[in-house]
This record gives sequence, structure tokens and C-alpha cells, in this order.
Amino acid sequence: MTDALIHAAEHSGTTAAQEQPVPAAGPESAEAPLSAAGVESAVHAITDRARLAARRMATANRAWKDRALRAVGAALQENVPAILAANAMDVQRGKANGTSAALLDRLTLTESRVAGLVAALENLAGLPDPVGNVVRGQTLPNGLRLRQVNVPMGVVAAIYEARPNVTVDIAGLALKSGNAVILRGGSAAEATNQVLVRILREALESVGLPADAVQTVDQYGRAGATVLMKARGRVDVLVPRGGRDLIQTVVTNSAVPVIETGEGNVHIFIDESADENMAVEILLNAKTQRPSVCNTVETLLVHSGSTVLPAVASALRSAGVRLHVDGRISAALPATVETEPATNADWETEYMDLDLAVAMVDSLDEAVQHIRTWSTGHTEAILTNSLANAERFIAEVDSAAVIVNASTRFTDGGELGLGAEVGISTQKLHARGPMGLTELTTTKWIVQGEGQVRG
Repeated sequence: MTDALIHAAEHSGTTAAQEQPVPAAGPESAEAPLSAAGVESAVHAITDRARLAARRMATANRAWKDRALRAVGAALQENVPAILAANAMDVQRGKANGTSAALLDRLTLTESRVAGLVAALENLAGLPDPVGNVVRGQTLPNGLRLRQVNVPMGVVAAIYEARPNVTVDIAGLALKSGNAVILRGGSAAEATNQVLVRILREALESVGLPADAVQTVDQYGRAGATVLMKARGRVDVLVPRGGRDLIQTVVTNSAVPVIETGEGNVHIFIDESADENMAVEILLNAKTQRPSVCNTVETLLVHSGSTVLPAVASALRSAGVRLHVDGRISAALPATVETEPATNADWETEYMDLDLAVAMVDSLDEAVQHIRTWSTGHTEAILTNSLANAERFIAEVDSAAVIVNASTRFTDGGELGLGAEVGISTQKLHARGPMGLTELTTTKWIVQGEGQVRG
């Protein structure tokens, strides 16, 4: 049942035959399909090597880890032709299999996108090392000296789909935070990920760090992903990234602790005091800059007292956005602005495309209630010139990120100064919002004494 769910969740159109094990970089390569027991044994061997590598990574100092990140960046630059050639194969196969435009956009790498990955690695190298950071400390009346410090998680696993950039982002964050990482990048990006994992492993070896700090189970297909999800005690934490089906499959079936990343049914509320020019510019950016990603706005709420609706709607239509509107919005717009009626399905949909649901509300309270009803807890924004409304919105909206007078596209680890991100967590335990270096660490209590005993 789990294998079938993962297959459906990847929704890349890949056939079962294409999902058979393929040669991959590193000692975990397999040349022929294995039995279920064989796959379990092979994946467990990968986790064992990862745990050994994690021990070495945990003791590597910042300078050593930063050299590794810069070595990876240099290797990516040197191998751009090979990366793009492999990626072109994946994209061509995706098109042939009917992969959606949104997933094809996520799947595609270009020279500029690879350059962005290199820049993110350089940025990571410039960030402070979270390992060893003192969260809090004190000396007790009995003389015991206490410190709570950040330490690596250990072995981090990631299951994702059609996102080869995630291969580099997660590996870079894991390395800087002293972890080893095991990747399942999915069949849609298998050729690209194979090249990227090879580059990562070779770069690590070039600076004297263990290649096994980056491994993949892609060659074992969905069966390998299933074993990875069940590897409690071998894998310390698992992060799924992808569509709702993939994430819920991992959350439901994993025995390994999961940090849940959520879909982005993102809202922007324009209150009656919002500036028209700012509203137009922000909505165009939030909807059209890259509509296939999770921080793109999917629902626009407009206060009935606002006068900016015609300008905003016209600008969005001119940019090719399809507007799914309620009756009040339809009545307020000139006939020249093409719209279509919205249904309840539109309020709950993460389009990941040039579609936008639009509703009219009569108050901030009504806007907040709509968000509470339909939001996935990712990102919500208010456009306003009222400080009181901004403060109420911040206090009453319970999402991972709340934004005032800026585009929702800023909910991103790189944009928020984290270097990159593992994903955007919509849960409330341990990590919430964009997950960077600190979110890939846990804490350890260090107690130092001079012979004290408990009375």
C-alpha cells in the first residue's frame, strides 16, 4: 500500500519499469532489481555508513565544513554542462509523461538556477556554525555549571519530488550543521540527481570529509523510500518535500520522526487603507514571479471599502492570471475584466499556476476567519496603512509566516538570510517556517561539576 501511495504521490507519469534500480554514484549502486529483503539490506547498509559519516561530520570544525561547501560550489560550476544535459533528459521524459507545467518548472535547471545554488552555498559558508552555540546556561547554587548547546541531528533523510535544487540545498545545510544526509529525489529527476550526488560526494572527498555524508536511495525506487521511512533508530529525522499527497504519505507511514513541510494555500488581504500602486506591484510579484512554488499567493481577499480592486484585477489579467471570483467581486469589476465563478474548491486549492481565487470581505475579522477556515498555515500577508490593523493581523493569524506590506515570495530560507532551506515547516513542534541550519540541530545539556552528589 505504501509503495503505491508514493508512486501516486510522485505523479510524474513514470512507469513501473522506469522505477527499477539504476546505477548511481557511490557504493550503494545496484545493477539489477533486488528482492524486498535485498532492498532492505542495501538501504540499511546506507544508513549504517551514514551514521559513521555523521560521527565525523559532528566533529568537523567550521573552517573544514566551509571548505567543503565551497568545493561543492566550484564542482557545480565546473560541471554545468553535465548537469544541464542530465536535467534535459529528465525534463524531456517529464513532458512525454504528461508532467504538469508546475512540476516541470520545479524540475528544470538552467545556468542561472545552478548559479543560484552556487551562490547559496557560498552564503551558507559565510553563516555562523550553529553547532556548539549556547542556547542557555547558568551556575546552580550547588556549583554545577550548566549549558544547553546545539548539536547535529545525526542522519537526516529527505524524500522529495521533481526538485533537483533540493538535492544541493539540503545537502549543503546538512553538511554545514554537521549531519549526514540520505536523499530520495524521486524518479522524475533521477538523471539530474545522479549527477548532483556524484559531484557532492567527490567534493567532500576532495577536502577530506566522508563521501558517505551524502548518499541516495534513488536506485532502489519506491521500495527504497519505504525502507527509509521505516528505518527508525537508523535515521534521526525525515523531511518530506513535495505535493500534499507525497507529504501526507510520508507523515502517515513513517516510523522515523518527521518534520512536516506543508502545501501553501497562501492568502493576501487588502484592507481599505492599502495603497493602490503597492497592492498592484505586490500582487503581481506574489502571483506571477514564479507561480509553481509554495509561497505564491493563491487567494486574494479584498475589503469592500477598498478602491484598489479594479486596478489590481486588471493588472493580474494582463499578466495572464485567471481570476476565480465570488459574486461580490464579479459585481464590483468592470465587464472588461474576464473572470469565472469561484466555488469552495477554489478557496482550498493550491493552484501552483496562474490562477487566483478572489473574495470580498467586509472587515479584518471576516478576512481572518476566511484564512482560519481555508489556510494551510504557510504564509499570509496584509496590505495596509493602518498600524492597528497590521498588529491585529499579526496577532490573530496563526501561520508559519505573517507578512505586512510585502510579497509572500519572501517566505524562503535564502530570502530570509538562512542561506537555503530544507523546506518550510507548517507544524508547530521543533521547527516552523523556513528551516535552515539551526533547524537541523537539536540540543544537548552539558553539566560540569566538582564532585557534587544529589542529596
